[in-house]
Amino acid sequence: MHAVILDAASLGQEIDLTPIEAQLDRLDVHDHTAPGEVTSRLAGAEVAIVNKVVLDDATLDRLPALRLICVLATGTNNIDMAGAERRGIAVRNVTAYGTASVAQHTLMLLLALAARLPRYQRDVSQGRWNASPFFCLLDHPTLQLAGKHLVIVGQGELGTRVGELAEAFGMRVSFAARPGDAGGDSRPSLASLAPEADALSLHCPLTEATHHLVDEALLASLKPEALLLNCARGGIIDELAALAALRQGRLGGLGVDVLPQEPPREGHPLLSALDEPLNLIVTPHNAWISPEARQRIVALTADNLAAFLARG
Repeated sequence: MHAVILDAASLGQEIDLTPIEAQLDRLDVHDHTAPGEVTSRLAGAEVAIVNKVVLDDATLDRLPALRLICVLATGTNNIDMAGAERRGIAVRNVTAYGTASVAQHTLMLLLALAARLPRYQRDVSQGRWNASPFFCLLDHPTLQLAGKHLVIVGQGELGTRVGELAEAFGMRVSFAARPGDAGGDSRPSLASLAPEADALSLHCPLTEATHHLVDEALLASLKPEALLLNCARGGIIDELAALAALRQGRLGGLGVDVLPQEPPREGHPLLSALDEPLNLIVTPHNAWISPEARQRIVALTADNLAAFLARG
């Protein structure tokens, strides 16, 4: 079987592709593929392996040999799923490969914001510690996590792991009901939990029900010292409303690993705000990138290939 990886660089150069190669007769590897190169590179291939390269209906129509699409991620929004189904093309993704990595990153953001690390690092770099009349700086009150309340949206494997780690710091953890649920979810709603949350962490997919889930109204219901974390998808929070709340002292800290457009080639207000004295952290969608997590993607993709081949 002939397969082509279109964006192998998204896994990093040090990742071993041998498990995938072992399932195939031929594997062509491209680090990057521009939209205009997709059809020619997949011509004659039976398997397309992609991370973020878009395979739309028009592209699939030009690939009659294609039998399987392996997505090197959980999300399949870059694939025309209906078009693949009409043509009998199977689509397989990978899940739960980065639980430890993303949970660790989430706790890093939580701990750093609780310690007001961005603000104290700025003070140190600007010489304020050197000029202090006594031995320390204490201009920015920190948040002791023990005894505080963490509200999590998303009680899947990742959200559950974040909750377990937070409990190790002595936090009380609550999970909000699934956004958009019609009433069959017995968990309390996010709206009811928000006013008592000391921190809010998002681990849910981006859907119509979760777009701008954390909007101006919900932000207004949070404690002014509350911390907001988003390691899920950009757009689940209204980033502009959150930034305004942070600037106005109505939000204690904001940490995001995702933005609505990635990479943010046209910039984003949160990136510009990093120059301001705010308790703000923006990381470049790298919560998932531990070598262990990326190698796990390869192993799971090899499993998907093996299962497909076993069907005959």
